[in-house]
Amino acid sequence: MPKVYIIDDPAPNAFATGRDPKHAVVAATTGLLNIMDDTELEAVMAHELGHVRNYDIRVSMIVFGLVSAIGIIADLMMHMMWFGAGDDRENAPPQMMIFGIIAIILAPIIATLVQLAVSRQREYLADSTGAMTTRYPEGLARALEKIRAHGSTMRRQNSSTAHLFLSNPLKPGIFAKLFSTHPPLEERIARLRGMEGKM
Repeated sequence: MPKVYIIDDPAPNAFATGRDPKHAVVAATTGLLNIMDDTELEAVMAHELGHVRNYDIRVSMIVFGLVSAIGIIADLMMHMMWFGAGDDRENAPPQMMIFGIIAIILAPIIATLVQLAVSRQREYLADSTGAMTTRYPEGLARALEKIRAHGSTMRRQNSSTAHLFLSNPLKPGIFAKLFSTHPPLEERIARLRGMEGKM
């Protein structure tokens, strides 16, 4: 069973981390504990344990490693284009140079968008796993509604750990949906309510 921690923060939120189920940790904020009833809290913990059961932290680390590798390769290619080509750079077709620059710029951006999309899909999977564990999807749907009503922006925010939380702990921005680690709460609630008749 994972260790359980409480985070002193009024924003209702929770997260799970750990490389595997034997080394997992689950945490909930005081804000979450204050507003949830027992059924909702059970559903939130089942969602977080779903992340553990589905090895989401391991999947996230693999995807992060791939994204980092793409960024490093793009950086190396940029350096080779500018500093390593020597006299051959003058003989290279201009179309190849333009294609190379575009690829170097776009590759890390596309890789990051893929990483964020994977994170959003893992949230849906944890929602489904949590709902199947409790056999009551409405509990998690109600919990997400309360989180939406109270807001989940935490006092101490860090974009590198945002994907771990039940709800995005960052302040919403202009590109929030595209660059979010979490799917919109409305979509998650609708999916959970769609599961209700199938349980």
